[in-house]
Amino acid sequence: MSPLGFVRDAGEIVLRPFVSSRTLDNLIQVRHAVMNLVDDVSIIAGCLTGRRDWPVLRVKGPYGWRLRYCLTHLEMKVTEYRDDPERPSFRCAIVREESHGTFSGFNRAQAAVLEGSILVSRLDWLAPEKVAAEMAYLQIAIRKTAGNRELMAWQWLVEAIQKHPRHTLNLGDVE
Repeated sequence: MSPLGFVRDAGEIVLRPFVSSRTLDNLIQVRHAVMNLVDDVSIIAGCLTGRRDWPVLRVKGPYGWRLRYCLTHLEMKVTEYRDDPERPSFRCAIVREESHGTFSGFNRAQAAVLEGSILVSRLDWLAPEKVAAEMAYLQIAIRKTAGNRELMAWQWLVEAIQKHPRHTLNLGDVE
């Protein structure tokens, strides 16, 4: 289970995992996937910081498992693969789509956790100064609108940055 951006195109889903990712290996091997759409940003931050023990349920089809608390899940089958040295692409047909809840939007803290998660996923490439400045700005939203889940997720992200060998800057009171 890992966060991954996607594109809807002509009724299909296009996935572009990075080379050397577990997602790439799985898609090549099994040629299907289950995509979970969530509004709990702690799941996204958790997966990026090594927390992958989320409750799951078996899907109806032969395609595996879904998150217990997802809003929607899509069971997909790979229909086309295009190799690329950095980010191969997989065009996937949606075999089944089920809704389990409604999306009511993100508050500022949830959006900040999402943006912080994107920064954490790019620590190997981004300059430490940029990460520190962006996290300091995002923390404003955390302070103003975060609930317990967002505070926990934010702490996971801060810890991941502090443990990264390239990001040893003092993040000040970014907690």
